[in-house]
Amino acid sequence: MKLLETMTTYFLGEKIEALVFILPLGLLCVVFGAWLLVDGGGSFARGVAIPCVLMGLLMTTVGVGVGFRTSSQVSSLTTALQDSPDGAIASETARMEKVNRAWPVYLAVWAAFGVVGLGLRFATGGDFTQGLGIALVFFSGVGLMIDGFAERRARPYTEALIASAPGSTSTSISTSTPTPTSGP
Repeated sequence: MKLLETMTTYFLGEKIEALVFILPLGLLCVVFGAWLLVDGGGSFARGVAIPCVLMGLLMTTVGVGVGFRTSSQVSSLTTALQDSPDGAIASETARMEKVNRAWPVYLAVWAAFGVVGLGLRFATGGDFTQGLGIALVFFSGVGLMIDGFAERRARPYTEALIASAPGSTSTSISTSTPTPTSGP
């Protein structure tokens, strides 16, 4: 796949995932958590509500940030690729390699959420901690899914960048208008 096509697929997936999944789910979690807090459903409800509000705010912030910065990021990168392809490729490759090195950390955090959540749900007797545990397991699954899709977009994009680097035997920069081939 040509670099610009892969780049378009990568960034379009980031934007769609942020605006269609992460942002709306974050808002729903905030509303749900706030409703649980206001409804006064007891300590179990508060145990579920607190992570819903906190993670919902985080997801909303990430969804807005990623979703609305992507177009300008693509524009800047496209301009840089036209002005100084070697420098742009080297810079973007370094950025993406850093992103790819972070996946094991993210997966470990989400796994820890799940393990701690299961422990709280099944090894404690308090309503609050059981509610907290259930919410942590939910966000563990959400995080694993979000980062699972993101990782699967990032790796081919990084490979295309590496293949387009100076000295590579492959030439992947296409000047035609790229057509996205897949969603998130």
